[in-house]
Amino acid sequence: MERGLLWLPLLVVFIWLAWAGWNEYQKVEAYRNWASNFERAKYDIYSMLGQKGDELTWGKPTRKGVIGPETFSLNDVKSIHLLVDGKVADLELPPKRGRAIALEFLLSNSSIKVPFTEIPLAAEWGKFLQKELQRFRLELAD
Repeated sequence: MERGLLWLPLLVVFIWLAWAGWNEYQKVEAYRNWASNFERAKYDIYSMLGQKGDELTWGKPTRKGVIGPETFSLNDVKSIHLLVDGKVADLELPPKRGRAIALEFLLSNSSIKVPFTEIPLAAEWGKFLQKELQRFRLELAD
């Protein structure tokens, strides 16, 4: 009886871990289907982001797909900032640590913040999208 009571918490933890793994697997599969429509895409626990041409689409990942997808054009973006703990950080030399990480896209009348889990990943996306933004502006100027 005593041994059974000792193993019961272990059984509960195992069941919870199995459920959490299945839940995450479902999210990744939903992302894989969603990402097939884009040229470049990223997934993490906070958000999914996809780029197709000058259009960016992002939203929150769930097992059923993206919740509240939002689409905007890079042509409407005035500037892109890396935010770490609410402060603008340098994309070329990002900080090593931080809790709240996001890319902020400043539009003419609003801003969009796309959350990230890792600073290096956010910095890579920020640098890439700034280059894309400059390329689109050069194409428009021609």
